This record gives sequence, structure tokens and C-alpha cells, in this order.
Amino acid sequence: MPAVSVPVSIVVSVPSASWARALGPVEGAEVVVWDGQAPAPDPAPDLVVPPYVATPDLSHLPAGTRAVQLLTIGYDGVPEQLPPGVRLCNATGVHETSTAELAVGLTVLALRGLADDVRSMATGDWRPSLRTSLADRRVLVVGWGGVGRATAARLAPFECSVTAVGTRTRVQDGVAVHAVEELPDLLPEHDVVVLACPLTERTRGLVGERFLAALPDGALVVNVARGPVVDTGALVAELRTGRLRAALDVTDPEPLPADHELWTLPGVVVTPHVGGNSTAFRPRMVALLTEQIARLAAGQELRNVIV
Repeated sequence: MPAVSVPVSIVVSVPSASWARALGPVEGAEVVVWDGQAPAPDPAPDLVVPPYVATPDLSHLPAGTRAVQLLTIGYDGVPEQLPPGVRLCNATGVHETSTAELAVGLTVLALRGLADDVRSMATGDWRPSLRTSLADRRVLVVGWGGVGRATAARLAPFECSVTAVGTRTRVQDGVAVHAVEELPDLLPEHDVVVLACPLTERTRGLVGERFLAALPDGALVVNVARGPVVDTGALVAELRTGRLRAALDVTDPEPLPADHELWTLPGVVVTPHVGGNSTAFRPRMVALLTEQIARLAAGQELRNVIV
């Protein structure tokens, strides 16, 4: 019996051939490769998936484009670019696992001084000393979205206490969430601050002079959110004194220039914005894309719609 062909109902563009291979054949959809820089394919894609790291200018999407699916959770600056009527979806549910894992890893790395141990390996310098444990630390998670909640869940087995901060006061899944306005009272009572909030006009520069000054001596700032959530100048000024420590997966500017002071300040660990970019990323993203394509082809509401 001959195979029954399913008519193509939508066109989907992905940013590279590797993404096309990972996605594979999708029933009812034609998958094309388009990075947003070259001339748009014809016919125009119904669903556009821009590149992961550098999202191109989306203000000139071809007529007929119905939705954009980002490969990131963050979408700052993207809604303003979209032509009228084009929906925007982010990658909620994809990066939480990997980013939360790095947030906890950076916290342990910084508290236990493991970066110094790695550097000492180059010279064979054996330096045993008393280290700070994550156990019994008071951790403040700023941003109670998917990444913040996933981070808190992974912190629980370490026998530390976790305080949640979100946009507003509420009880969510049995957790008391404090509002951002309560930070001045909360900061002096915590040893570690994990930043997991989106970049908005409200959070841009949130971690500035007053925020940092309110932290107790020896506190650790972990940023897996966005670089501009932190006032880099204010952070550098505190780090120069040795009063605070920082573990940063994101920075402002980014990429961090090779001659930037953050690379060499004591008590600082920097990773190159790799929170979501792990082996956990692609299979979860492929699952989301497959679902989004099926929903769009069936005329159903998409997941993770921002606008």
C-alpha cells in the first residue's frame, strides 16, 4: 500500500542546517534554513526561528510570517522590532534546567574557592584552607520565574535556606514570595544573592550601589540573568575592596573585553554566558519546536506567547 503523503500546511525557518537535522522531518511542515540575514525564502516562512546568540533585526520579516519562536527565554528588545500581527514566543521550559544547574555550580565554585584551586594546579601549589560551605548559607533568589524556581529546587538538598523575591508579594506553590520593594530589608540578612530575573526597565541596574552596600561582608552575587541587571561600575567598586564576591555568567558589556577589570579582580568567577547552552538545550528546544509547529499547523494557540 503506497504511503499517504501529508500536504505541507506551513513553512518553518530554522537558523542553521544543524537545527534542521535536529528537528528532522515534521509532518505537515516544510523546514527551511534561514538565518535572518540572507534574502528571505520563498514562500515566506509562517514560523521563524532566529539564531540563538545574535538575534537579527526582525523588523523586516517577510509578509506572511505569523510567529517568531526565540531560542532564548529572554526577549528584551525583540517585541519592539516585530511587524504588526506577528506573535512572539520565547523558550520558557527549555533553559531552566541548564541555567539553574550553572547557578548552583557557580555558587559552590565561588564559595568553596575552587577557581583558586584550579589556578594553583598550573604551579602545583598545594593550599589547604578553611572553605565556606553552601550548607547553612542564606540564599536570596531574585526572580521567581522558571529559572529562579528551578534554582531554588536544586539548592534545597544543600541544606541552605532560600528566600524568594518576585515582582509582587504572593504565595506561589506554598512559597512566600517577597516583592522587589522589600529588598532593602532582605539583603542584609543573606549571604548569597542569585539573580534570575528578566531584563526589564524595572530590573535594569537593579543591583547598584545601594543594593550592594546593603549586603553583608563576604556576600556572594551570582548573576545568571542578564548583564545590565547589574551596574558593572558599582560592582567593580565593591569588588576592588574585597568586601564582596561575584560569580557571573552574564556581564555588561558582553562579551567581556579581554582587558576588563572583572577578569582579574579577586573573588570573581566569570563564565561566557553559557547558562542555557549545554547538552540539555537542544533536545528540549526540539520538543518545543515540534509542538509549536503542530499547534500552528492546526490553528491552535502557541505556547509561551509574549505578544
